[in-house]
Amino acid sequence: MEKSPDAFRTISEVAEELDLPQHVLRFWETRFNQIKPMKRGGGRRYYRPQDVELIKGIRHMLYDQGYTIKGVQKLLRENGNQFLVAIGNGDLAAVEAIAQRKQADAAPMTSAAQPRLDDEMLVGEPKAKPSRRFFGLGKSDEEGPVQSDSGKLSRDNRALLQEALFDLLECKRLLDQVR
Repeated sequence: MEKSPDAFRTISEVAEELDLPQHVLRFWETRFNQIKPMKRGGGRRYYRPQDVELIKGIRHMLYDQGYTIKGVQKLLRENGNQFLVAIGNGDLAAVEAIAQRKQADAAPMTSAAQPRLDDEMLVGEPKAKPSRRFFGLGKSDEEGPVQSDSGKLSRDNRALLQEALFDLLECKRLLDQVR
């Protein structure tokens, strides 16, 4: 018997539908606090349809687009759940609309209200937004190339180097666990 699209799904049903092992779903619950299945007696998980849609978007970004977990967490923080749900469903019109709305919300900021662009930046806070780079939307003049004699990297290049550093640190962590 086929379930209604609005019905809750067990972890095995979600794992089968998205071609993921169950342990990966449990792990993602620890990394993405937006995934909150309902738990019944005995710890059985029941995923709401919106949970499944969000997991589908997360899976797409991690497996198909090559994002790291930290990169997807940043996308969720900056753009919200609906952004990843739209990506998971392949709804590029909704993705573009969300990105444009976010751009419009950020546009009225005065120069005094904008965050400082220091050469000193904390590890874990790349200045360029991956979501905009990913879809080629909303690039400002500061994100473009810089003159070679200026001694500075463009915002895009800094963000790409920062993401590469994250990936290398994650690889090191995994290798240290194996040793």
